[in-house]
Amino acid sequence: MTHSTLDLIHRHGSVRHYKPDPVPRETVETIVAAAQRSSTSSNLQTYSVVAVTDAAVRSRLAELCGNQAHVVQAPVFLAWCADLARLDRACELRGYTQVTDYVESFLVAAVDAAIAAQTAALAAESLGLGICYIGSLRNDTQAVIDLLELPRLVFPVTGMTVGWPAIEPILRPRLGLSAVLHWERYDRGGEDETLHEYDRAMIATGIYEGRQVSVPGQPSEMEDYSWTEHSARRASQAVRTELRDVLERQGFGMK
Repeated sequence: MTHSTLDLIHRHGSVRHYKPDPVPRETVETIVAAAQRSSTSSNLQTYSVVAVTDAAVRSRLAELCGNQAHVVQAPVFLAWCADLARLDRACELRGYTQVTDYVESFLVAAVDAAIAAQTAALAAESLGLGICYIGSLRNDTQAVIDLLELPRLVFPVTGMTVGWPAIEPILRPRLGLSAVLHWERYDRGGEDETLHEYDRAMIATGIYEGRQVSVPGQPSEMEDYSWTEHSARRASQAVRTELRDVLERQGFGMK
């Protein structure tokens, strides 16, 4: 039995340094064609992807994505979109009116886009390419919509840089399996120890080297900066609070 697919999955790391070599158009098409074989809700295929190779457009995307250098450096940027526009046209052709007033419609399209993107990521990596997801594509979704000329009922869910890795990516440890796998019911037993173990594993990688933070409840005592501290800081901030308004302008109802 071959384990090449599992090996590929376990070797994944986000690539943020790329060679200047271009990715052939045919290779991009191969990757997206593989993504099209992904599971999709009711075979509706409610997603699209905009492949950007133009340097000036990638430079503007980089600005919109927090000035991340690898967005400019990577020869290809893929904008994965939830897309109900094509389904809207199908309804028109058959004399129906698509209902897009409810959250479920957007969720179906967003999940379709995410599944397709991950299949594309695996396809790209199988060809020796590297990828990095760019969630900051949602920093200013209206500007992205305008830049890429996305029509009504199309919304950018996530970006992805694609190119030939200049250096091997860092493989970061993941949470222990018990943190995410529950049998028969959701079980939070042992959750704190699992988080502490993961903190230790992440600290050992050196990613937070030299950073310390006050111990919760004991401000005079210091401890190593960790994943729980990093993640808690991120989760405690309100970000991209305008997304609902942009979604509604694009025709996605949020009832």
